[in-house]
Amino acid sequence: MKIDIISLFPRILEGPLSDSIVGKAIDRDLLDVTITNFRDYSTDKHHNVDDTIYGGGAGMLLQPQPIIDAFDHTQKVASENGIPKGRVILTDPAGKKFDQHAAEELAKEDHLTFICGHYEGFDERIKDIVTDEYSIGDFVLTGGELPALVMIDAVSRLIPGVLGNAESAPGDSFSDGLLEYPQYTRPADFRGQKVPDVLMSGDHKKIADWRLKESLRKTYLRRPEMIDHTKLSKDAKRLLAEVRIEEEK
Repeated sequence: MKIDIISLFPRILEGPLSDSIVGKAIDRDLLDVTITNFRDYSTDKHHNVDDTIYGGGAGMLLQPQPIIDAFDHTQKVASENGIPKGRVILTDPAGKKFDQHAAEELAKEDHLTFICGHYEGFDERIKDIVTDEYSIGDFVLTGGELPALVMIDAVSRLIPGVLGNAESAPGDSFSDGLLEYPQYTRPADFRGQKVPDVLMSGDHKKIADWRLKESLRKTYLRRPEMIDHTKLSKDAKRLLAEVRIEEEK
């Protein structure tokens, strides 16, 4: 996957993109990430990229020209390498909520472009190039770099080959509409807290049932609105009923 990031502060992005799973994916050519500083495309002699707001108001607004010209450059380079335009994502607190379903949709694309804002926001006219506006929550950050990093991390782990274990992503919380079940590793007894016997039984059917039940339990207790009863299997409905009885005691 090709990812372009259009940002005013590339150094915020460089560290996180060079480490952990995303960094390894870049090293293995599973991801190709380019950061473009749109200040480089300012036609102002002082390289300013913002200006006062028409009609008045506090703060400064990002001008359309540097962002659009930076975007046009990234698209030209991509096109020359046979890469389609793909989705253009604006990080914006007014955007729709980014979730696992959105990550799964974006992971199907060959090319994503993230536009990161600052100051009081964007000139509305840049939205002519945008296909999606996303927010990672109902709060305001200094800029769009952190939301872009969150989305890139969520998307990249869904790209085939990025995770070492192909079963890791489907088992993550939210992927199947439920929170992930508890997990354990050695030692079997840590300061009196023991790993559930079923997980050491070797009985794969019992382990699968336990994991489903505990996944349902966690979701029922913490995020009950996530449970779609119409999509639960007969076994899942039975286990959920057991959970309700156990938790109401």
